[in-house]
Amino acid sequence: MSVQAVLLPVFVQVALTFALLLWLARLRTSQLARKEVRARDIALGQKAWPEITLKVGNAFENQLELPLLFYALVGFALIAHKTDLLFVIMSWVFVLCRVVHAYIHTGSNDVRQRGPVYGIGLVVLLAMWAIFAVRVMMS
Repeated sequence: MSVQAVLLPVFVQVALTFALLLWLARLRTSQLARKEVRARDIALGQKAWPEITLKVGNAFENQLELPLLFYALVGFALIAHKTDLLFVIMSWVFVLCRVVHAYIHTGSNDVRQRGPVYGIGLVVLLAMWAIFAVRVMMS
């Protein structure tokens, strides 16, 4: 599988993370400028932020958790030359789950919808790691 095909889902995941960060920065700076939130009230915690800002902030933080294992896996798989069409397809499924998860997280934030999407992404990533481990150990 080409390096470009393997890395394209990574680039989409990175773009999602940066998009959430930029959205969060815009929300926070505008809310501070309009004095909707006071700097001293947020210095020690997030509770003073409006709901949308908390949602986007939580969605951003979530992109720094599980995707870390995805980034590591892609790097290891490239180094070990253990990428194929299945790896790319599973990568896309994982990243699409992250996009849908972020959409729900920043919108309705309905855990009954968000949870299963997170779970699917988790299972896909776990399967990717298991397949990779077996392939490395068998070669």
